[in-house]
Amino acid sequence: MKKKILLSLLASSILVAQNIELKPLDITSTAIKTDELKSTDAVEVYTADDIQKAHAQNLYEFLNQQTSVSTMPSYGNPFSQKLDMRGYGMGDGYQNIVVTLNGRKINNIDMVAPLLSAISPDSIEKIEIIKSGGIVASGDGANAGVINITAKKNNDKEVAFYGGSYGKTDGSFYLGHSDEKFSISAGGEAQNSDGVRHINDSGGKDENRFKTAAFNFAYNPTNELELRAGAALVRTDVIYASYLTLDEYKNDPKQAGATNWGASKQKFDTDAVNAGFSYYFSNKLSLNADANHEEKTSNYVTYSSVADYIYNSAKTTLNYDGENVTILAGFDIFDGKRESHANSYRTENETAKKNLASFFISNFKFDNHSLKASARVENVEYRYDDASNALKDNHSLFGAELGYNYTFDKANSVFLNYAHAYQAPDIDRFFNRDWFGTVTFNGFINPMKTDSFTLGFNNITPLNKFKISLFYVDLKDEIYYFADPTFMNSKNTNIDKSYKYGLDIYDKWLITDEFNIALNYNYVKAVIDKELEGGNDYSGNDLPGVSNHNIKATLSYLPTKNTILSLTQVYRSEAYAANDFNNNFAQKQDAYIHTDISATYTRDNLELFAKINNLFNQKNGLWIQDNAIYPINFTTTAIAGFKLKI
Repeated sequence: MKKKILLSLLASSILVAQNIELKPLDITSTAIKTDELKSTDAVEVYTADDIQKAHAQNLYEFLNQQTSVSTMPSYGNPFSQKLDMRGYGMGDGYQNIVVTLNGRKINNIDMVAPLLSAISPDSIEKIEIIKSGGIVASGDGANAGVINITAKKNNDKEVAFYGGSYGKTDGSFYLGHSDEKFSISAGGEAQNSDGVRHINDSGGKDENRFKTAAFNFAYNPTNELELRAGAALVRTDVIYASYLTLDEYKNDPKQAGATNWGASKQKFDTDAVNAGFSYYFSNKLSLNADANHEEKTSNYVTYSSVADYIYNSAKTTLNYDGENVTILAGFDIFDGKRESHANSYRTENETAKKNLASFFISNFKFDNHSLKASARVENVEYRYDDASNALKDNHSLFGAELGYNYTFDKANSVFLNYAHAYQAPDIDRFFNRDWFGTVTFNGFINPMKTDSFTLGFNNITPLNKFKISLFYVDLKDEIYYFADPTFMNSKNTNIDKSYKYGLDIYDKWLITDEFNIALNYNYVKAVIDKELEGGNDYSGNDLPGVSNHNIKATLSYLPTKNTILSLTQVYRSEAYAANDFNNNFAQKQDAYIHTDISATYTRDNLELFAKINNLFNQKNGLWIQDNAIYPINFTTTAIAGFKLKI
């Protein structure tokens, strides 16, 4: 029997063939279950169909092309990319976004961004992005918001493969079974690339490869009890090239460059296990508990730098879900440590960060009104030990959220929310490195605190889904790295005062049965209100690494019910280079321009697809400072493959 093709664009990827109507999507990953129309927050929801029809080679690509989140490889590393949302900057924005996978927080305790390349797009059931919200449920770091990722748990059985330019190959599978008593799923992915950029004069390339595997299990021995467990592993091996000067970048972004410090090789392995249960005392009252254990090893082969990580976390909640009142209370604990092995520029040391929190969330519904009130108290402890030091620090932090939604009818609603959030410093912020690579203690710095206000309107009809929101964020002690031109006085520190404001617009329009269009536009202004450092007065300057205008649009055409042709355009306006807090560098971050085109044909259980990325061979790069440019998405690439449902 022929499958019905769903077409969506951009904010929801590629949706709807014929006689399909838009409707509010459920929000299931947050503590309070609701939908897009009734939410007290600005939200984006993407389903498995949205993600798979985009044919993204990894989750970073999907977020960058289809959502309000911006991504860029971290100093050239494609497997560890920086994230930005709502103007926190491409430099440190990722530390202000909490990312969860099935409720497990996957942020790191140091300056390593969440490893989203470890999550296969084909394994995802849903992505929910909560903007300027989530501090109470997700805790430390949820200033810009939360990205909640939920893995599949259904009866799908499928395999997929694609190949492409520069030796790119990718194979993945998912096998699932679910019934009233029992559900089990297993999935995996393996990807390999021969590399695009040169890393030396001998013809070497920036090769990379990774493998992932995941297993999840749930069992209901009685109607009241659910038991669950899971395991996942990731193996990455990547070589990435260094920065280029402006002339090198303009002449040939594929070259290794003559004046940088050379390519880096990193191996990064992760093993994680989890277990939990839910007990339902009644159809309204339930107890939920989950625990996670994760071990990681990062090996920068180039620098003989090895670090081992051990993360343990647990979360327990008691939920009351009545007809008009929902109340949730819980405890949240995280204990993470990093053991850094000795090498030529550092002694063996152990650094730890421990979070302990309690929280309370309530939601009240009456007539067309919905009111959310919630609070979180969190204690953060730090510890550093080496042969000659034993240092400690701690902070007590408070978070709160208030939200209101008025639903006029089945199509229209307005919402207003406030969030007081915080970010405790990561463990790398306490250390500096001089010209010779020697690591010294910088001193404990202050946590960042934010007050966010968002006003929004939703209009969701069968043919159009329109969302608009205005936001303002007041910040105290925003954390940043002061890059002294001489390097000798560089350090991690705080911006005394800063603020951000902006506008988010999302529109998905089913024009006809054949044409659909989606638009995601974000305007943001991020300003340093007060900061003096190293004889520099940054007051009134723009925060570097923040593009004022971000536009992502997808036009899709369905010539037949089995065929989808899609054109995606991404544009980010120019910005100050990542280290340009004085706003006076000779070179600015160029505008980011990227055009993709894809074709999908589906018949019965087989899907064939092809995609060309960066159709017009546009050069793009990440500017750190003058003549320090990391090329990204700078050449045209193509993939073609299939997906078979068994």
